Amino acid sequence: MEIGIVGAGKVGCSIGKYLREHDIPVAGFFSKTRESVEFAATFTETKAFQSLKELLAVSDILFIATPDRCISDIWEEIAIQSIQSKIICHFSGSLSSVVFTGMEKTGASGCSIHPMYAFSSKFTSYKKLNQVLFTIEGDEKALATIKPLFEKMGNTVCVISSSDKVRYHAAASMMSNMMIGLYQMGIDMFMDCGFDNDSARRLAEPLLRGNVEAVLTTSPEQALTGPIERNDVETIEKHLKVLNKDEKEVYVNLGRVLTEIAGRKNPNRDYTAISNLFYDMEDEG
Repeated sequence: MEIGIVGAGKVGCSIGKYLREHDIPVAGFFSKTRESVEFAATFTETKAFQSLKELLAVSDILFIATPDRCISDIWEEIAIQSIQSKIICHFSGSLSSVVFTGMEKTGASGCSIHPMYAFSSKFTSYKKLNQVLFTIEGDEKALATIKPLFEKMGNTVCVISSSDKVRYHAAASMMSNMMIGLYQMGIDMFMDCGFDNDSARRLAEPLLRGNVEAVLTTSPEQALTGPIERNDVETIEKHLKVLNKDEKEVYVNLGRVLTEIAGRKNPNRDYTAISNLFYDMEDEG
């Protein structure tokens, strides 16, 4: 079983190196950028291929590790080749295997597999892939090969439905990327109060670290603190009065979620007043 990789960026290099570290046969790489494919081949001790056709010819499995916008175009090039019995897989978080249109006519099988991980470096990201959970979706033949491949390397692999792929990716983006937006909004608010950027970041750091550690090691219910959890309606009303429109929208929407969590944590407390306050604010908007 030989694996070929299309794309020589952070994901392609990391996956290739990870496979090689576990003695999984990797034929090599193809990329439209000669410099990047030469680097990937050297880094993983594999071969740099001159064309996609050449890589396909020696590969039983083809991993597409390119930006999402390129996947359908690459598939069009692949689909006109002889790919009977081959497995074609991409690593997009947002696209499903449906992007491989007409695959059933080619005799190949396809899937998408997504590591829940932010690849930050071509050189070092592979070192932490053993800690990463993968999600996979696609046709049964592809799943039957790719799922145990990653499980053999020690990864947990969860099968999801193709129809759930976009919602799954939206959840990941909210917990990862949008958390950064929430952080920046808080820093800006601290700076409105007279702190410089460095001081605001130092002020926020122990709060963030403590909350992230608590929610990851316990549960949202146990980790929750603050005025909503305490049922402090007066403080929440004061907060809402000093927020601008965008800040208030975030506060209200997240506050409604936190109110539900608080209710589960403290079932004997009546959070009706806070809940009504947040819905009244929504009606005003």
